[in-house]
Amino acid sequence: MSAIRKEVVIGYCRLLLGDCLEILPTLGGGMDAIVTDPPYGIGITKSNRLAVSRGLGGKIWDDAPADLSWLDTERMPAIIWGGNYFDLPPHRAPLVWDKNNAGRDFADFEMAWTNLDMVARRFIFRPMNMDGGKLHPTQKPIQVMQWCLGFLPDAKTILDPFMGSGTTGVACAKQGRAFIGIEIDEGYFDIACARIAKAYAQPDMFVERAPEPVQQPLFGEAAA
Repeated sequence: MSAIRKEVVIGYCRLLLGDCLEILPTLGGGMDAIVTDPPYGIGITKSNRLAVSRGLGGKIWDDAPADLSWLDTERMPAIIWGGNYFDLPPHRAPLVWDKNNAGRDFADFEMAWTNLDMVARRFIFRPMNMDGGKLHPTQKPIQVMQWCLGFLPDAKTILDPFMGSGTTGVACAKQGRAFIGIEIDEGYFDIACARIAKAYAQPDMFVERAPEPVQQPLFGEAAA
């Protein structure tokens, strides 16, 4: 039985439904960087203010932190949001999203772990009127993910193993980059597909599209 329960290709984006721990070994090469926002294990879906009252609670995916044991921090550039919740190597270049929250009760900022050879950077952006409304309890603004991609100028194909509602994929579509996204929850997978399709239907005319990507054969399959 294939680890991929469903596959959807939209433009330069390849979206895969299934468990990333099962799918990742089948992908082979062709990916240049990882940009992702995995479950932190803080039980956010049980928060009335952040999830339940918005109709986004009740799931168990955030009861434990994501398994990142597969991550080879020496092999490719990576930006991991919530990196402070994981046992990752020391790093010199965290990314900080300053929410400019004007004293509200949610966190002043969030941090991403990176293995990039640069100085630490901060992005000030208040998450108001998020594109299409908030469809996922931990959804990042598109502007935050586009900011992340700016630190990966040479990365043509971005991998997000914890795709959620597809914000990284939307950011890639808007910048003309290829994207591979994996999501285990079918409801969020369908939301991601719809958001990425909408991004392609409303292209940024000032962004040059990336060259057509060559799909890598799955493990054990012969190349066409």
